[in-house]
Amino acid sequence: NVELLFSCFVKKSSIFRVMNRIVQYTLLFLLCISQACTQKNNETLNHSSEYKFTNALVHESSPYLLQHAHNPVNWMAWNDETLKLAKEQNKLMIVSIGYAACHWCHVMEHESFEDEQVAELMNNHFIPVKVDREERPDVDDVYMTACNIISGRGGWPLNAITLADGRPVFAGTYYPKDQWMNILQQMIKLKENEPERLEEAAKNITEGIQNSDIIPAVDNKEFSSEVFSNIMRDFLSGIDFREGGNNRVPRFPMPNNFEMLLKKHWAEKDDESAEAVKITLTSMANGGIYDQIGGGFARYSVDGQWKVPHFEKMLYDNAQLIGLYSDAYKQWGDPHYKKTVYQTVDWLERELQSEEGAFYSSLDADSEGEEGKFYVWETNELDSLLGEDAKLYKEYYNCTPRGNWEHKNILHIKNEAEKVARQFKISPQDLVETIDRANALLLKEREKRIRPGLDDKVLCSWNALTIDGLLRAYEAFQDDRFYHSAKAAMRFILKKMKSENGSLFRNYKNGKSSISAFLDDYAICIQALTKLYQSDFDEQWLKEAEAILHYVNAHFNSDNEILYYYTSDEDTPLIVRKLEFNDNVIPASNSIMARNLFVLGNLLYKRDWIERSEKMLNQMSDQLSLQGSASFYSNWIQLYFDQIFPPFEIAIMGENAEEFRKELASKYHGNSLILGCRGDSEIPLLKDKYQENQTLIYVCQNKTCKFPVNNVEEALKLIEHVVN
Repeated sequence: NVELLFSCFVKKSSIFRVMNRIVQYTLLFLLCISQACTQKNNETLNHSSEYKFTNALVHESSPYLLQHAHNPVNWMAWNDETLKLAKEQNKLMIVSIGYAACHWCHVMEHESFEDEQVAELMNNHFIPVKVDREERPDVDDVYMTACNIISGRGGWPLNAITLADGRPVFAGTYYPKDQWMNILQQMIKLKENEPERLEEAAKNITEGIQNSDIIPAVDNKEFSSEVFSNIMRDFLSGIDFREGGNNRVPRFPMPNNFEMLLKKHWAEKDDESAEAVKITLTSMANGGIYDQIGGGFARYSVDGQWKVPHFEKMLYDNAQLIGLYSDAYKQWGDPHYKKTVYQTVDWLERELQSEEGAFYSSLDADSEGEEGKFYVWETNELDSLLGEDAKLYKEYYNCTPRGNWEHKNILHIKNEAEKVARQFKISPQDLVETIDRANALLLKEREKRIRPGLDDKVLCSWNALTIDGLLRAYEAFQDDRFYHSAKAAMRFILKKMKSENGSLFRNYKNGKSSISAFLDDYAICIQALTKLYQSDFDEQWLKEAEAILHYVNAHFNSDNEILYYYTSDEDTPLIVRKLEFNDNVIPASNSIMARNLFVLGNLLYKRDWIERSEKMLNQMSDQLSLQGSASFYSNWIQLYFDQIFPPFEIAIMGENAEEFRKELASKYHGNSLILGCRGDSEIPLLKDKYQENQTLIYVCQNKTCKFPVNNVEEALKLIEHVVN
């Protein structure tokens, strides 16, 4: 329009034609700038209005907290400022706890925390606090204990309502919107009309939380093989010998349970323990809990046949299962175990490993708002993609036109491979090649789907578990890839997650750590460092382990100086300073510390550490014998095993120490410490054992050594002779 108006006033002389062109191009240029600015402003406006709501969690790094950063609920993070605000306003707090891969956490968020009516109620009457249980397991433990006291059960999402000082008055798990609003309204009425009832509830529940950690004092007892046999008899009575695993639903892998049974089989040639391990490992690797296409295990199975998983994949499960399957391979040489390890490590490095060598935490159960959608298949998809191989593939993995789960198919193996091969008149080798070819094709096709969410925070303890698992795989398969991956992850921890004063951090994301480490971080890191030393004989790892153990002794001691507190004395205290001693999907931090004291005490000849380990075990001894509870103390039981079957201290000295170490470590001997050096060493067990121009292996027990031998075969015979 401006250009048209201007043209009406210019004459058609050459000078005016030139001026007209100049004006036209100038106006066009200005118009382009104007349009670009308008577009940029619109983009800015659209970006700022992409979310209707934004709360304080937008400043956090936890993927779980960030998932809630644009809820209408005015969430705050758990920190000193939030707790101070609750006290200043004298408001009840809602402490809502979950984790990024949690399916029911997402459901409650969608139903309640994204609802403006619910948000208004929460914002006006409460201080809403979101907690990532993986970053703050200390907070989670306090309120999960409260939930179990109140309702007799627990789980996530965990929703606690507390007084302004953090003492809980109510705790539960998932609630639909109407039930959640009803609970909130009841709490509001109690706060307004009967605050004394809330105070009484807080007092009683807090006392219950404090008492939950009390273990009666135990007189010193002699560790006996009879007691151990009784404990293991109870242990085995809880195993499902048809489907594998512990005989309860939902069914969790519980790797530490089966490590214990593997040791028992090795020491006692116990067929029942061997059967329990074999059935469990085979059933899990064949089940829907295992990703048959891409590798890796889901967190648990909702049924008793390992068929229907809760589809989230956690680093800590897979870390431990890599180690368990590797140890089982060393014992029995089953190629299925080897394939499971390699597939799972492939998945781990492909989907959870950072560029810096650390490992992320988990993959979500959901994609596109639907649990398991990424992993399941319809038969028409398989037919279209696999062509003539589809019929065999569907038979092998039990896929049906109507679906074997919610109108879709979870890939799982029920029929023996030989049976399927006979049915299709092909050789077992041809069957394996067909299935592998089809799985590779489907994995490539699956990559086109919308992926489950990744929780890309790095946790110290979970990475240390992964280091331990990878090193056990390195022992079993002598593949340097596993060693280098483990070493890179440990380098990351020591460089990025350790302070100059010797303390560790719990988390790492976006170039920073923000949460002090807890006992499990220290304990599992010590365990991984000790394993790393036994994998390469580099004594720097032992020095790091020793330094971290000294830090734990200085800052985590409980009042009786037997067990350790879960939190450091340098951290802001919670309403209760708790102990962790029950082994679960991850062994308890106290049981790991007790075993660390025992192992490092033997490696470095620290008698006071060994004595403290024995005191810790003695304190727990009555708990181990409780009827039906053995599976929740399996790591303690492994320490009890060490008292009944003292570990072999295998010292390798000489130029070929590394070659001998590799050969020796590739065999399963369930209760041994391997140490060595190519020359002289100041480690007490190695001192004065070096003989020039020869490599010798010393097999010792309780610091008493047999006559040295010069080859691994003879060393293994010495071990087997003592065990048998």
